[in-house]
Amino acid sequence: QVQLVESGGGLVQAGGSLSLSCAASGSIWRLNTMGWYRQAPDKQRELVATITRPGRTNYADAVKGRFTISRDNAKNTVYLQMNSLKPEDTAVYYCNADNYGVDYWGQGTQVTVST
Repeated sequence: QVQLVESGGGLVQAGGSLSLSCAASGSIWRLNTMGWYRQAPDKQRELVATITRPGRTNYADAVKGRFTISRDNAKNTVYLQMNSLKPEDTAVYYCNADNYGVDYWGQGTQVTVST
């Protein structure tokens, strides 16, 4: 089993910034793609950004140019720097990791952007 623990969510005004982190622990074989997803009330969970082990990134159109995903393979940790936040970014943000073909999810962290 792999445990993913997110941190860094909170309340911020529109235009502000927040940083999320997600640390993996447990029976880690090899963490391949890691990523962030989000789910707003009454909406489906959606991709925010992913990053491969070598560092190739992919972003949802809605966050391109504002969010930056990064990772530290030595620490088994993935980060999400969120700038120029908008009220529509309000959601529970979930960390995801592929441990040699097995998917794991964190418990989620709330991000609320006020107007």
